[in-house]
Amino acid sequence: MTKAIRIHQAGGPEVLQYEDVDIGDVGQDEVRLKHTAIGLNFIDVYQRSGMYPIGDLPKTLGMEAAGVIEEVGADVEGFAVGDRVAYAMGLGSYAEERVWGTDRLVKLPDAIDDQTAAAMMLQGMTAYYLLNRTYQVKSGDTILFYAAAGGVGLIACQWAKHLGATVIGCVGSEEKAELAKANGCDHPILYRDENLPERVKEITGGEGVPVVYDSIGKDTFEDSLDCLRPFGLMVSFGSASGPVDPFNIALLGPKGSLHVTRQTLATHTATRELLDECAGAVFDVVQGGQVRINVNQTRPLAETAQAHIDLEARKTTGSTVLLP
Repeated sequence: MTKAIRIHQAGGPEVLQYEDVDIGDVGQDEVRLKHTAIGLNFIDVYQRSGMYPIGDLPKTLGMEAAGVIEEVGADVEGFAVGDRVAYAMGLGSYAEERVWGTDRLVKLPDAIDDQTAAAMMLQGMTAYYLLNRTYQVKSGDTILFYAAAGGVGLIACQWAKHLGATVIGCVGSEEKAELAKANGCDHPILYRDENLPERVKEITGGEGVPVVYDSIGKDTFEDSLDCLRPFGLMVSFGSASGPVDPFNIALLGPKGSLHVTRQTLATHTATRELLDECAGAVFDVVQGGQVRINVNQTRPLAETAQAHIDLEARKTTGSTVLLP
């Protein structure tokens, strides 16, 4: 038996239960992982609340972790006992140990410690696909990124600066504005207190931005559209305030022939080739010093409920890591 955080019903943080689970035997193409650090992400909140259905319950939550392989199946190739590995988009990471297939695993470079790895897989690969695939940020671009002091935001601000962009970042407090600024955000905006489209137009000389990266959802959708220049792209990649309401697609025309997209890391890492490209790019910028991973909170796995409370209350900055 091993300890894990499971839910037996959808709901608030109170439904998170720290309990014994049986992880079963290792299959021929599987490994047994001992987790050393586990990442916390907003997708965990969405799944816990029922916004993102995860099938029959009970289920162990969590989508990313780092750890050490302790046992390998008979048909496993390319991985061995003792390998340090990490993964993302693998439901069930809130556990001391798990049995898992190797198709989602990547080996960790020696220079990247376990807590950094657990904090950077999902968030770092998200930043990669947003800035390099969804819209290819280039030198001279001015971009707008929400939750600029969050886990994905701090990585994206640094990465965008590395690419030569000017970064406008939405934050919720003066403290978060300072943190975002220290991590590459040129123009932090307190989006709850200021008129966001007006400030963006002021910063860009009335033009607007070519791309908005919006992880807030329902509360910010209209403002995001109004920050775009003609032919601009609104990238929705989160729903912290709730899912975006249905809207009339015709409004995109008079607002400047705009584009709207919703993409997922699951799609961008669906094959071994795509996964290795994403993970490799993240490893490169972290080891090269262009991106620093901010692990600003750690909690024991048993305190996951409080970690969820803090995340939803916007009390966290950067990344939170749970320790088995």
